[in-house]
Amino acid sequence: MTYDVIIVGGGPAGASCAAFAALAGLRVLVLERETFPREKVCGDCINPGCWEILERLALDKEVRALCHGRLDAVEFIAIDGRSVSINLPAAATAEIAVKRSLFDDLLLERARRLGADVRQNATVTAIEKSEARTWQVRTADGLFEARAVIGADGRNSTMARLCSLLPRPQRERVALQAHIACPPDFGNRVVLQFLKEGYSGQAPVGEGELNVCLVSRGADIEALKEWAVQRFHLSQDQPWRTVTPLTRDAINPAQNDLFFIGDAARVVEPFTGEGIYYALASGELAARAIVRLRNGDDADLVAKEFSSAYATLYRGRLWINRLARTAVLSPRIASLFVHAARWQPSILRMLTAKIVR
Repeated sequence: MTYDVIIVGGGPAGASCAAFAALAGLRVLVLERETFPREKVCGDCINPGCWEILERLALDKEVRALCHGRLDAVEFIAIDGRSVSINLPAAATAEIAVKRSLFDDLLLERARRLGADVRQNATVTAIEKSEARTWQVRTADGLFEARAVIGADGRNSTMARLCSLLPRPQRERVALQAHIACPPDFGNRVVLQFLKEGYSGQAPVGEGELNVCLVSRGADIEALKEWAVQRFHLSQDQPWRTVTPLTRDAINPAQNDLFFIGDAARVVEPFTGEGIYYALASGELAARAIVRLRNGDDADLVAKEFSSAYATLYRGRLWINRLARTAVLSPRIASLFVHAARWQPSILRMLTAKIVR
């Protein structure tokens, strides 16, 4: 069977694309190299922009039913401990934190229920165009064919590498993440804390657990881990998940009938709390493009208009990306920003509103 689309990667970008494409009646294959549920290095935040997309997938109630932490405020803490707290949206548009093992599994299962063919533990080893101008994607289980292919397989995208499109990494930072026991007085907040060694993001995810992320230069990561051990009373052998490289340059998201979405296109800076929203939104955009291809629209025009819509979706991200990167590489500068915001909190309100929309 020839599929309308093969989606490589079953995270939020790939799963949302698969779900929307299946809703439109397309024949969809998802190839995911891991077996769900699995954890992922992430801040775990579902920001308010996600809810409208999840409603269109009839998943909003199921996501709210997952074990989660409610986030009423974001607190920015400078190196010297001084802080500024900004309230987050409440009620139906509230921001929550959910473990990726729970959220991603639910989303991928929704795609399966809608009719997508989901293959887990399926690593892509080769991809090429056939003489019939269809894509042939190979895994250990065989050869699969489709009219279009979508790379949704993260920052170290196998799809981009196999197509010779993977940009060189920038190795200036390292990221670690763990779920630990949540301090009893932590409250319903997300903490963005700047330290002389780097940065820590913290958010409760329910059932007495706290998501802790650490980001720093490679030379400082051990010192930052020691800070976390002391701050949260952890054992020295506390296990940490890691992701590297943290940064690559963005790539063209559409190349005729080959598309890249979510982290595979590398537009959003990690740990700004926006990654899941942009994964879901770019997945929905890609599904619309595939529907157009199936309906016979010109492939070059579809790719051009998808790239334009993609650019519109991410418009205004560059200054936030630069700010987030500066905060980790120069935490003292970030701390000065927090100090200034104590007198002019509108600065952080504007930044927070831009992120959580």
